[in-house]
Amino acid sequence: MVNNKTTYAVKPMETLKNSLEKNIMIDVKGRRTYSGILEGYDVYMNLVLKNVSETINDENKGTFNMMLLRGDNIIFISPSGGE
Repeated sequence: MVNNKTTYAVKPMETLKNSLEKNIMIDVKGRRTYSGILEGYDVYMNLVLKNVSETINDENKGTFNMMLLRGDNIIFISPSGGE
């Protein structure tokens, strides 16, 4: 049987590049979630976000104009999350 679906792998850095200036959602250690616009990143997956909303244990804790998230705390990143 032949599978006609095309499969491809997207590299994490390519995903981040394609997500610049777009809304993303980030889950980090400690049951924290951040949603905001990706302004920049580096090879360690440190992220700079603007217009950030913070959620801790499913409770909205507020918003921030700008935030830096360290890459070693990130569990997952969802492009176009929170839109």
